[in-house]
Amino acid sequence: MALLGAVLVGCSSDDGNDSSKPAPSAPATTQKAAEKSSSPSPSKPAAPVVAVGQTGTFDVGEADDYGENYKVTTQMQVTVVSAKYVTPAEVDTTNKPEQGQYIKLTLTLKNVGKAPAEIMTYGMMKWEDDKTAAQDASTLEGVGDGPDLDTTYKPGQSVTGSLVLDVGRRGGRVSYVGGDDPGEGPTFVVKLPK
Repeated sequence: MALLGAVLVGCSSDDGNDSSKPAPSAPATTQKAAEKSSSPSPSKPAAPVVAVGQTGTFDVGEADDYGENYKVTTQMQVTVVSAKYVTPAEVDTTNKPEQGQYIKLTLTLKNVGKAPAEIMTYGMMKWEDDKTAAQDASTLEGVGDGPDLDTTYKPGQSVTGSLVLDVGRRGGRVSYVGGDDPGEGPTFVVKLPK
């Protein structure tokens, strides 16, 4: 509404009789207020992009029953311990990767906030590169081998576990798109080695 008021003030003439005179500009405070009210609302911070050996921090929160009114409740850290391209035999399966290449991604997830955080990766891992749009990379391969990353983390708790993902080819990035934030974009991104 303030933007509309500033536009009307800026477009009106002083007496309506002389259209050759430029219209007086709105006071600076009105222009600043209009610019402030028309600027986008604060957006969520960019998702951390991490590679092997790197750590990033991301927000975890919740929305109401209607998927609205999202609020951050805690923070998590993700550390990429390793990323190794593997064959079906190396993950004890005879299933060939549907997308093209298996990768065993070992992550450490740690709750560094003050409230519990639920992380569920299955169906929430997307792979893409510069040539291929985001594709579901989740598999059931390797499930049950070692600690499970999909759990509820109390403050201070962490788990180091592995996911076997099915990616199109070497390289690219895997994004975790889980969470209740209705905003677009991933929660964290892992840059894969070539």
